[in-house]
Amino acid sequence: MVENKRRHGAWLDDQGQTRFNLWAPDAKRVAVVLQDDQQHEMTADNGWFSTTLEVAAGTDYRYLINDELQVPDPASRWQASDVHGPSRVADPDQYAWRTDDWQGRPWQETVLYELHVGTLGGYAGVAEKLQDLADLGVTAIELMPLGEFPGGRNWGYDGVLPFAPDSSYGTPDDLRALIDRAHELGLMVFIDVVYNHFGPDGNYLGQYASAFFREDVHTPWGAAIDFRRREVRDFFIDNALMWVQDYRVDGLRLDAVHAIGERDFLIELAERLHGSIPSTRHLHLVLENEHNDAELLQRGFIAQWNDDGHNVLHHLLTGEREGYYADYAEDATQKLARCLREGFIYQGENTRRGTARGSSSGHLPPSSFVLFLQNHDQIGNRAVGERLLALADVDALKSATALLLLSPMIPLLFMGEEWGCEQPFQFFTSHNDELGEAVRKGRQNEFSEFSKFSGQAIPTPNDEQTFKASAPDYAMRTSPAAQSWLAFYGELLALRHQHIVPRLLGSQALESRVLGEAAVAASWQLGDGQTLHIDLNLSDTHVPTDAHDQGHTLFAYRAGEQADRLPPRSIRVVLEGAA
Repeated sequence: MVENKRRHGAWLDDQGQTRFNLWAPDAKRVAVVLQDDQQHEMTADNGWFSTTLEVAAGTDYRYLINDELQVPDPASRWQASDVHGPSRVADPDQYAWRTDDWQGRPWQETVLYELHVGTLGGYAGVAEKLQDLADLGVTAIELMPLGEFPGGRNWGYDGVLPFAPDSSYGTPDDLRALIDRAHELGLMVFIDVVYNHFGPDGNYLGQYASAFFREDVHTPWGAAIDFRRREVRDFFIDNALMWVQDYRVDGLRLDAVHAIGERDFLIELAERLHGSIPSTRHLHLVLENEHNDAELLQRGFIAQWNDDGHNVLHHLLTGEREGYYADYAEDATQKLARCLREGFIYQGENTRRGTARGSSSGHLPPSSFVLFLQNHDQIGNRAVGERLLALADVDALKSATALLLLSPMIPLLFMGEEWGCEQPFQFFTSHNDELGEAVRKGRQNEFSEFSKFSGQAIPTPNDEQTFKASAPDYAMRTSPAAQSWLAFYGELLALRHQHIVPRLLGSQALESRVLGEAAVAASWQLGDGQTLHIDLNLSDTHVPTDAHDQGHTLFAYRAGEQADRLPPRSIRVVLEGAA
């Protein structure tokens, strides 16, 4: 293990004192203002301001910049009064863990379940649902971003205080209790972290640490974060270390790292995190990366969300071809075959915008790719947030779901998917009125170019009803239709854990080929030498396929008795080879 000292923020010591550290290179004077309004001058040192005070956990404080501006701590670990309120000293060691011996689980056992904490009742509400997920066969929950955001309703990508788990969901120890309960049930916990931008309301860094940003490079969210600076790098590395060490999470999913210009920062982050834990502990780092940078998946990151796989499957299931689906509509079946064989579809080819995207990925194991049919982006970034059940043929969707859960890629589900939830997941916020109206107009304009939504009213993000409409109605989970879906997912996950997971380590793709329009066959050699064959037909016609005479049919949906013919909207999964 490598010692990783964390500097940003307020730190309790063994003597009951708190050390306050703020990087404020634009400030001339900084003071700590405590809850009794007493001011304590901080010592300046090369852009840093520090002081040690005899204050305990639970003490509220702010920083006073140049005797004019009071701000929360950008590394606040507890923000009980929202983004503009005081920060609170937190003690990460006061929680009594029940699962001290938890070391995580190997990556090949992962079945991810992405969820939004706020729509499921906060940290305590999520904890109540974990037993059902464990019983189903889920092995990991992935929480959408938790960093303190303005108001009580947000996806989390508008967070401005990344060290403070959002107070509308509960206290920091409530989050620890959720993680503790997950570990008791054998579930890993992943956190979605946002290191590419800050939200538009409550970020004061530009007023005293303008060097945090670079005006010469802009992202979709404004000036880029300047990862060339040591203090900036350490801010986010400190944050990642907090999740791993203070909250004992099993993995991080890094949002949109293509918006981070300094690739070496990502490599350093991975090295620091892996070096901070014992070799016996499992830690999994996952990327979202439009650049399809395969090398990063050999530099400390275990996998990447495979948007290519989702996009081509979505097109084949729905016929949609506008927006980014246009990159997958031409030769879609060939693209799906390449995805199953090599992981990424775009490996240096030009997109519809004429820019090259991606790098060769066929040498990577299939477990380097997280495959999904639905997630927060692919549902919530639609104009009205429809789920696939409202867009696709049910038989085709079930066949694609079998591919998702029985292929050697790592599957990800989105909350409610497993019981056929038909409620939308829409984009919601609780911004101030001015910002809320700007977001509404921007979203309306965003979808004006899509013929399907032309003239259609888009749900208002700031309307509380938009948030309520996006909360899965768990009362519906007991309906006959929901129970049927649960049985379907349960059967597939049981097969995955029994037949795929034990053989996943050391797997590699063998071949894939087109059987017909929207129909493919793919084969993988598993780690024990057996061969997994999947024949998938998402079309509405029969297609010829190879008969796997020496194999055992692991699963078939609508596949019928003819081994050399695949009916419409069907799948056959065969395992063959050494016993």
